[in-house]
Amino acid sequence: MSTEGTYEDATHEVDGEDLIEVGDLLDDPRTDVEALCLCALLWSPADTASDVSGLLRGTDFERGVYGELFEVITAEVRSGAPHDPASIAAALTQSGRTGGHRGAQLTRALSSVTIAGAVPETVGHYAVAVLSAAYRRSFHLAAMALAQAAEQLPEDQLFEHLLSIGRTQLATERLHHGTTLLSPTRRVNGSPQ
Repeated sequence: MSTEGTYEDATHEVDGEDLIEVGDLLDDPRTDVEALCLCALLWSPADTASDVSGLLRGTDFERGVYGELFEVITAEVRSGAPHDPASIAAALTQSGRTGGHRGAQLTRALSSVTIAGAVPETVGHYAVAVLSAAYRRSFHLAAMALAQAAEQLPEDQLFEHLLSIGRTQLATERLHHGTTLLSPTRRVNGSPQ
């Protein structure tokens, strides 16, 4: 039996066409809520972009490169500069952030989110989804911090540590504010719907 074009192990034979390729490991921005949020933000009018920029933080994005890209977009929005994809690419270049590995990641992320397919009217929906996911992740982190504290802190510090973690979970207010602020029925172009 010829093994040309196949890989064989003790349990089964795998055809060379079934092997994982680099492209198989990349996320599809069309199904990534963070990418869709950034895409919609890039095409949003300035007032809506300002609302989203005031609500979200770069740390709300699970993918660090998306958080960094969000911060660049936010800086442009706050300065009153255009925040379309070409302007963000120019801002990255002008700030010297396109070089090296991280620069390649940023420019690739910008290209990916630019063509993700979100429309500006959906930016509020996606922004709330990003904030909601960040809020849920914060509970996972709080649980890990509590478990670590239970193992490592002296008993007289445990309750205060629990309270400090609880105080940081007050992001519920930010989530509620975002849901209200970015509601699709809130306004279109500054006018109530």
